[in-house]
Amino acid sequence: MELYSLDGESTLALALSAALEQPLAPFEDRRFDDGERKWRPTGDPRGQHACVLAALHGDDEASPHDKLVRLLSMCATLQAHGAVRVTALLPYLAYARKDQRTQPFDPVGPALIARLLEAAGCDEAVVLEAHNPAATENAFRIPLVSVDAAPAFERWAASLAVSGRLVLASPDPGGVKRVLRWREQLEARWHRPVGFAMVDKRRSLGVLAGGHLVAGDVGGATVLLRDDLIATGHTLAQAAAALKHAGAVAVHACAAHGLFVGDADRALAASVLDSFAVTDSVPPWRLPSSCAAAARLTLLPAAAALAPVLRDLRDARER
Repeated sequence: MELYSLDGESTLALALSAALEQPLAPFEDRRFDDGERKWRPTGDPRGQHACVLAALHGDDEASPHDKLVRLLSMCATLQAHGAVRVTALLPYLAYARKDQRTQPFDPVGPALIARLLEAAGCDEAVVLEAHNPAATENAFRIPLVSVDAAPAFERWAASLAVSGRLVLASPDPGGVKRVLRWREQLEARWHRPVGFAMVDKRRSLGVLAGGHLVAGDVGGATVLLRDDLIATGHTLAQAAAALKHAGAVAVHACAAHGLFVGDADRALAASVLDSFAVTDSVPPWRLPSSCAAAARLTLLPAAAALAPVLRDLRDARER
């Protein structure tokens, strides 16, 4: 397997390189005077399984659509020059939150991304913690490996569960399956009961409603809230307030992706959350160490979830 990182030597890229004992493959990134760019491998890709790492989040250098074009260009180039298999490795999948039509003429983001990757010559895609795994998988005709971020949270969760009753909670009905699956995994691994709760949240035209009704017993418990991403932080802040009101003694939150957009710093700093954790699928550049909420943040390695999946894909190809 040749591992190309379009994210440069990010912490995730270096961790995957080390875990796979696979150096990052070299490539050229050339910028022309008019703003166009060219990406090409500088080693021969013929006969290789090429894995292209590209987190499609926006940052201060490139937008999600800039990064998407870069990914498509690199994958198409590798396929055109003889790579026998091209895998798109997407720690963060852009345009995935709109996975069903709720308004007239709505786009369905995962279906569009799937068609573009297929047209670019990708043979398969690996996505960490898709917003809606079932909808995302149904959007792809090429094989899609949807990776649960739970392994990245295991040590963090264990450090918070040393004593007392533990409850896992979803901040909204949409995340219930994700949390129940994690609950089953932890109960099997820890050989102890783990509770479950859900906070009512509804959204219409981008406006949050509800958020005060808690289903499940959280009285006297340490609660771990789990979501797929943190955007503005308002969903988790509202859920934490509801859980504390229902009797939780501590509330900690985790999510695979930390976008921290808008007033996330203020919302999280003002919340009753005791701590929150995200993986390095998206570097927390919008939440610098100097900001108020950063003291409660723990950054966890996404490689803990992704490396075993990539190792299996590589070994299956080499057998």
